Amino acid sequence: MIVGIGVDVVDIERFGRQLERTPGLRDRLFVPAERELNTRSLAARFAAKEAVAKVLGAPAGMNWQDCWIGLDQNGPTVQVKGTVLAVAEAKGVKRWHLSISHDGGIATATVLAEG
Repeated sequence: MIVGIGVDVVDIERFGRQLERTPGLRDRLFVPAERELNTRSLAARFAAKEAVAKVLGAPAGMNWQDCWIGLDQNGPTVQVKGTVLAVAEAKGVKRWHLSISHDGGIATATVLAEG
């Protein structure tokens, strides 16, 4: 059963400027394993996190550190813990499906939550 679908797009150049203007933003939005990635990849991961938030109804109090994008042999994966995991479990999410891409100055992500 599909619990929800979330989609987000990020302007990579604008996102890069925001990271430069707000030095603490990188640490607030990304776990240590993500922080060293290039701006394109960070924008795609941010789009994925936003898509996860949309699937979950953009709950108040969501900690960005409680959602990160990993990689396995099949590609990018959604990883959750803490605040995000609690909301996902309450909504019956058992499995995440993620597609991310970046091209032409835009990063995009589509997340499907399966129950």
